[in-house]
Formats: sequence, structure tokens, C-alpha cells
Amino acid sequence: MKPKNPQTESAHIDQLQKYAKDFAEVYQSKKEKAKELHTAKQQLLKYADDLNQTIVELKTANQELQESYLDTIHRLALAAEYKDEDTGDHIVRMSRYCALIATKQGLTPMEVHDILYASPMHDIGKIGVPDNILMKPGKLTDEEFETMKTHTTIGAKILAHSKSEILKVAEQIALYHHEKWNGTGYPHGLSGDTIPLAARIVAIADTFDALTSKRPYKDPYPFEVAYDIIKEERAQHFDPAIVDVFLENIDEILTIKQKNTFESQPFPA
Repeated sequence: MKPKNPQTESAHIDQLQKYAKDFAEVYQSKKEKAKELHTAKQQLLKYADDLNQTIVELKTANQELQESYLDTIHRLALAAEYKDEDTGDHIVRMSRYCALIATKQGLTPMEVHDILYASPMHDIGKIGVPDNILMKPGKLTDEEFETMKTHTTIGAKILAHSKSEILKVAEQIALYHHEKWNGTGYPHGLSGDTIPLAARIVAIADTFDALTSKRPYKDPYPFEVAYDIIKEERAQHFDPAIVDVFLENIDEILTIKQKNTFESQPFPA
């Protein structure tokens, strides 16, 4: 047997001791890093909980702000026509007619939402029309009618330059809801597709509800008469495609007519 070399054995021992020391240091380092990672993980979990809570609080605050905003818009629309005791019911019904038509027309949920809340402001410009004209029980003179027509431009000025998408839509509706498909409406004599879609939808919803409601100058028309008037005005006063959608869904329109009042449902939902 070859004799062991003391120097070689010593070197091996030194090397093993060095390996052991390095291993211990690596183990300790990994143990410390694992502890740091655990601490970091716990901190991240806490941050996530805090962030989720903040998001919930922000959503709640945003929802409350949105509801307050829509409430203000609706009350603004009511203020414009408060003299008419049926106005509250009128703007609830016609806004729902508009939402139904917009949905059946295939508009996006956001577009339907905007029309639902913008449509009650269609006559906001009546704030600037004298009471003796607004509340006149008989037919308006030509001069009085010219004054009445200014409610479209007055409304557009009231609603102009807003950053709100709803108020932008409301501005278009206020200005153009008395335009006619054949170009004989006011204030600009627009025709066909040059009239904004939201205004074309409001035109038929507003007319139907006005025909079937009591006004200072008339009693409500029977449903059948209003139905025939809408049908006869297809491609004259109204967009033919919207008339078709309206008449195809007349049962739902009548359900809205019967069930929706300001007292039962004061704000669009």
C-alpha cells in the first residue's frame, strides 16, 4: 500500500473545510433571502389589500358622483318645463322610448345610456321662451311660432362647450329634434342622415308622447290616431328606419306609456 502523504491529506482537509464554509454561507444567504422574500410577499399582500380597498372606495365615490350628476341633469330638464304638470311624466316616458328605439336600432350600451339621459333635455331652451307663448291654449300666431322655434338654438347654447358626452349628445338633440327627414323642419332645414341620429330618435319619441298626452292647447289623441300619424309621416317628418323600429315594437312602447310616470320612476334607470 502506498503511504499517505500528510501534506496531501492536509490540503484535502483544508479544501473540505473551505467547501463546508462556503456551503454554510450559501445556506445562510439563501435562508436570509427566503426570509426577505417572505417579508416582501407579506408587504405586497398588504399593499394589494390596501389597493383593493382604495379601489372599492373610489368606485363608491364615483358611483355617488355619477348618480348626483345624472340627478342634476334630470332636474335641469324638469326646471325647463316645470309649468306643464305632465312634463315630469313626459320626459320619463320619452327618454325610455328613446332608449328602447336606440337599443332596437343596434346602438352600443353606452350610446343607449347617453341618449337615455340626454333626451330629457330636448326642450331645455324653453327656459328662454315667454310664458304667454308656452302656455297659450290656442294656436300660435306666425310671430309667436317663430319665437317658439328659438327654443332649439337657445337649448343648444345652454348645453354648448361641455366636456360631458351626455351633454354633447343633449346639445345635438336640443338643436335638431325639430328637423324633419324631408328637410322642412327647423332651425336649419336639415334632411335625411344629415340630422344626427339621436335627434331623429327623439323626434319620433317626443312626437308620439306629445300626441298621446294632454297639453294646454289640446286633449290627448287616441293611441290609434297617434299610431296612424306616425305611420303617415314615415319618410316625411321621420326617419323611415326609425318609424319601422317604432311600429315593430309598439307593444313595448305602450307598456312604457302605461307604466312610466315621474312619481313611480322619477329618474331613468
